[in-house]
Amino acid sequence: MSAGESALKAHVDVSRETLDRLDIYAALIRKWNPTINLVAKSTLDDLWDRHFFDSAAAYTAANPKSGRWVDMGSGGGFPGAVVAILAAELAPELQVTCIESDVRKASFLRTLATQLQIPMGVLSRRIEDTPPQNADFLSARALSPLKLLLGHCERHLSPEGRGVFLKGETWRQEVDEALETFRFSVDNRPSPTHPGSAILVVGDISRA
Repeated sequence: MSAGESALKAHVDVSRETLDRLDIYAALIRKWNPTINLVAKSTLDDLWDRHFFDSAAAYTAANPKSGRWVDMGSGGGFPGAVVAILAAELAPELQVTCIESDVRKASFLRTLATQLQIPMGVLSRRIEDTPPQNADFLSARALSPLKLLLGHCERHLSPEGRGVFLKGETWRQEVDEALETFRFSVDNRPSPTHPGSAILVVGDISRA
């Protein structure tokens, strides 16, 4: 087991089958990446820490048991596809959908779901043109400033739902800027992979 695998398993206790699925995921990224640039080339040798562990931390921050998880701007599947892989074992009643407007990346995500045999939906549409999703959990990673993400929450998040957003070192500034337009509760969890970064779990969202 690699160091990255060990770190992820220490964070969320999953079976060998789930780790094997992530291994297959990593192999598919390396196969497809030269053609459609799913992740930065510099991170290909560090997929477990930079992408898988990071996404798993979003899953544990939300701690879903069931309901509907929608990931916006999924790209190569972070965090949405990792959430779907973990949920297949840990929360089988959780329905995961990835929204990705890039047709090639959406095709990758569908191939991934088929090969891993996980029930992950993929919508190849722009977020603002996607029908309201009524999600219990709405996630995004490196997509937009928090203020814009909360605008997407108005369309796609259920009234009792929570946003789960992976943010970099400027997350405090983003929260302050978002508070100029919105009112919301926020639980910030330190990122286990990026010092100074955070996973924001946001709820009770309304216009200021």
